[in-house]
Amino acid sequence: MALEHAILVSLTERAGSGYELARRFDRSIGFFWPATHQQIYRVLRRMDDAGWITHTDVAQDGRPDKKVYEVSEDGRSELARWLAEPVDPAILRDGLAVKLRGASLGDTAAVLREVERHRAEHATRLETYRGIQRRDFPKPDKLNGRELHQYLVLRGGVRAEESFLGWCDEVIQAMRSESTS
Repeated sequence: MALEHAILVSLTERAGSGYELARRFDRSIGFFWPATHQQIYRVLRRMDDAGWITHTDVAQDGRPDKKVYEVSEDGRSELARWLAEPVDPAILRDGLAVKLRGASLGDTAAVLREVERHRAEHATRLETYRGIQRRDFPKPDKLNGRELHQYLVLRGGVRAEESFLGWCDEVIQAMRSESTS
């Protein structure tokens, strides 16, 4: 997936400025497709040049005008084309798994500390997801359309984090047992 498609999805949900879009990425889409603010602004310019989005200049008191972006018809066509494309399920990049596989070739204690660090970060992310779920989707059985789809992505994140934490616990226990034997 290209960042362009994540931006198209977000702007289809709600028009916004580059700053507003970057904040949305920080709070939601970025959990699944991270991007820096600089990347977002760079891609917005490319998308505007390609005709996938349009912008309206909005005057602000004491500050430069801001550009509010929305998806054009060409952008909606591109999004529909991309949504219909298959995603390659074989592509999975995980630097931690590669480090773990090579742990015996170096400092296994350092790799164990890295697994523990990842576990702590993912536990925090899981609590964030659960907080979003409680706040934004208190009655999931009543959802449909866009809200249902957003909820399902969030549930995928919750399930992935739960699974990852279980795997980290398994790795940590095995590596600690290995070091004591």
